Parts: sequence; structure tokens; C-alpha cells
Amino acid sequence: MSTNKAWLKHYPDSIQSEVVIPNKTLPQVLQDTATKYPQHSAIRFFNQQLTYQQLHTSVQLFAAALQKKNVQKGDRVAIMLPNCPQYVIAFYGTLLAGGIVAQVNPMLVERELEYLLNDSEAETIIVLESLYPRLKSIQANTKVKNVIVVNLKPTSLSVEAEDFQKMIANSAGDLTPVDIDTEQDIAVLQYTGGTTGRSKGAMLTQRNLLANVVQSAEFFKHEFKEGEERILSVVPLFHIFGVSSCMNFAIFAGAESIMLPRFEVEEVLQTINLTRPTIFPGVPTMYVAITHHPKLGEYKLDSIHTCNSGGAPMPVELFKEFERKTGARILEGYGLSETSSCTHGNGNFAERKFGTVGLALPSMDYKIVDLATGEKEVPAGELGEIIIKGPQVMKGYWNMPEETAHALRDGWFYTGDIAKMDEDGYLTIIDRKKDLIIASGFNIYPREVEEVIYEHPSIQEAVVIGVPDAYRGETVKAVVVLKGGMETTEAEIIAFCRTSLASYKVPTTVEFRQQLPKTNVGKILRRSLREEAKRPNNVPK
Repeated sequence: MSTNKAWLKHYPDSIQSEVVIPNKTLPQVLQDTATKYPQHSAIRFFNQQLTYQQLHTSVQLFAAALQKKNVQKGDRVAIMLPNCPQYVIAFYGTLLAGGIVAQVNPMLVERELEYLLNDSEAETIIVLESLYPRLKSIQANTKVKNVIVVNLKPTSLSVEAEDFQKMIANSAGDLTPVDIDTEQDIAVLQYTGGTTGRSKGAMLTQRNLLANVVQSAEFFKHEFKEGEERILSVVPLFHIFGVSSCMNFAIFAGAESIMLPRFEVEEVLQTINLTRPTIFPGVPTMYVAITHHPKLGEYKLDSIHTCNSGGAPMPVELFKEFERKTGARILEGYGLSETSSCTHGNGNFAERKFGTVGLALPSMDYKIVDLATGEKEVPAGELGEIIIKGPQVMKGYWNMPEETAHALRDGWFYTGDIAKMDEDGYLTIIDRKKDLIIASGFNIYPREVEEVIYEHPSIQEAVVIGVPDAYRGETVKAVVVLKGGMETTEAEIIAFCRTSLASYKVPTTVEFRQQLPKTNVGKILRRSLREEAKRPNNVPK
């Protein structure tokens, strides 16, 4: 039970149950690391390398350049980039200038991008040059006036925007210090889904983000050595998992980030072979791809001692097969955008219970409460909703007071996830109250996909569910009923969805039915369809 904090009995004396969160900003943490390890490699990106001293200098120059563009305290600066050194510079530079980072998934299509930019009211965006046409097509419908492009490769694309590297090169570096309240001032808008289908920006403060790094560092202190680790950073930095476990943790620990812009299994294996990372944060689909690679034995993976798995549940059999083939140890954890990432984890200091996401981190509390009211704590072993309290919990949702009031009650964050806690305090995730689909670690909200499908002229009814998938964990399935006399095909509906949705949200299968299962008041029984899809003869190949 939470009131007894059962998990603390597993903490050894060397791990503190309560940690002190420094009253510092993330840029100040970078400055500390650059002072301590100036010549250590901070980022390796293919043939490029940046030392901590070079990274810190670049952040200062970029922050000064943003201020020259009239970016002031509290202004939102959108970042739409894959993993690359420029992402880190833009992220930390924005915070140093006093701005708020609005995280943008580079896979978003125009409709989705326009919504996010308008919701955040961003006036500045740092965008990959190849994605600039997508931005340009909707820019007039937003408040964006400063466009800064990042060019990773020489291209012939002509853009009406400022070049990222030239901004740094031309920056005088005359930075105006900004007074930051680490507990109150927002650092990041981390966009996640809403119960209404709209994306919502989790407001994370400087203290939230630093707290999660300090909590994780204490919890996993026996798994890493300061100033000596090399972290394979292929988890996207626009995802809170990447922000916390790859970028911020690396800078806090003086580690080298070995960055890749996307997960391509052959490239990842070659990179591991060449650069010898020691820590590999990832989602289960990444470990699946590596485990089943036909030439896995030709690569040296023995440098990796720890794999932090998150973003989606990890099948037990995958645990065993991956560890047998690679020699690395997987430590599965749990977290959310609203909690600055990690809240639970499996550490080497305690028994690793397969199927659980482990124990709570220091300086936090969690309970399992009844699903009906959310007020009564349920006994160990019973199902309920996970609620969390701690310094890593968000301030609220950007411009969404009703959503905030629903999620944050009496100091507790209501996750919407159904789980159980055993007598030892280990957490097991069972299901989700929300109809969230998690495919390859990406969150997909069925209503958003359904609304697009309903725009198809042949569709009368539609429901979207997540179905089991051996590689992605879950994949998106649409079940539809056509209007009388209308015809269409699976391929046509999928192609239609691709015009309005990021690729990971597009259904991979479409089933046609004469009618959908419903309650007596006409509500579609989504859960019934999910349960049906989980039966062995219905699982997609």
C-alpha cells in the first residue's frame, strides 16, 4: 500500500529514498558539466563530435541569437527536428533565452502541425530543411514569424528562412540573463493526447525536468559511472522518454550521446559496433528488431550493460531472448509525458519481477485507487487507477483548465492507466482507461483517426482499436460500416488516412462489417472489438 511505501524496503542503504532537487535550470546543469568535463565528448552524430565546452558555447550563442529575434521570457519556440546536435542546442538555447520549448513530432502532417502551432501560439520554429515546405503551406494560418532551418545534408532546396548554423556563427553572444523561477516557470510544452481527441501540452517546469533526472540518477546510481558512459540516443528527443533518459540524463551525468536521427536496425547495429555505447534506452520494437536480425552474431554488442525499456509493455519472452543473444540487461520502467518521463523502474539492486515495471523512484509516492471514484485506495493485488505525487509531476495542461482539474486532484496526478501493486510495491500495468493505442512507443488516439475516416464519403460508422502486433506492440485497426450503395476498399481508406495523419497513426488493416456491436443506448462497444481482436485466430500476421 502507498501509505506504507512498500517499495522502500527494497532500497539498499546506498540509495536515498528522498533526494534534494537543486534550485538550478537545465542550462545551469549544462554549464556545470561543461566546467567539470570541458573536453569530454558530449555528442557524437555520425562523423561529427561536440565537446561539452563546444556544446555550452553553441547554446549560449544560439540563445543570444534568439533574443536578437525578440524571443522573450515565456515565448514559445517550436522545435521540429529529428535527433541531431542542433536539437540539443535549440532546446537548451531556448531555455537559456527564457523561452518555452514546444515539442513537435517531425512526422506530423500539415493539419496536425497547424493545430499544435496555434495551440502553443509559437512565433518561432526551428525546423528541418526538408520539412520546411510542410510548414510553409500552413504558416499563414499561424503566428509563426521566425523560421530557422537546420540543414543536415547539402540540398538544393531554397527556403525563405534563416540558417541555424549561420545564426550561431553570426551571433555576437551578448546574452541578456533571464530570471527563472524553477518551480513556477514553464520550460517545455510536451504534447500528448486529450480525452476530447485534441492534443494537449503538458506544462513541465525546470524543476519537473531536473527532478526526474536527479530521481533517476539516484535510483540507477549503480548502473552508471559519471563521466564514463556512452548513451545510444535513438529514442526521439521530441518524446519525453528521449528528453529525459537520453538528452537531459546524459548532460547531467557527463555522458556522451551517440545520436541517430531514426531507428534503422542495420544502422543501429553498425553504430553500436563502431561507437561501443554502454547504455541503450529504447522501446520494445527496437529490441525486437535487433533480436531477430539475421546477422546479429556478426556485431559486437558486449559494450552495452544496460537497456532502459519504456514507451510500451515489454513481452517477457523478448526480455529473455534479447538478453540471451546480446548479454545486455533490460530494465523496464514506466512513465508519462505528464511526469517528465520516469516514475517507476527495475534496478539491479532489487529482484526483477518480469511483467512488472518495478518500483517507484525516490521522492515520490503512488497509489492504486478505485475506478469508480478515484478516492479509495484499493488493497494490494486489486485493480485500480494509478495516481502519482512527486516533484516530476507537471504543472498542468496548457490553456486547458478543465483537463487540468480532472488530471490533478488534491496534489495527485490521475494517470488514466489501470494497474495493480503487489505486496512488495511492484507495479504491473494492466490496461488503459483511455482508449490509447501505443504502437512502437508512439501514442495514438482513436478518436483522432476516426474523425479522419468519417470524412471519407463512403463511411457510415467507424471505430478504431489497437490490435496485437509482434513488432509494434500494437497496430491500428479500423472497423467500418459503409453507407448504403457505397463501395470502397481497404487500400483506398488507408490511402485516404495518409493524407491527414502521420504515418504511425494510419490504420494498417480495415475490416468491413454490416454493423458494429453497440450498447442498448447505441454506444459502440470498442472493448468488445478489442477483445475479439486478441483471440489467436484474429491476431494480424
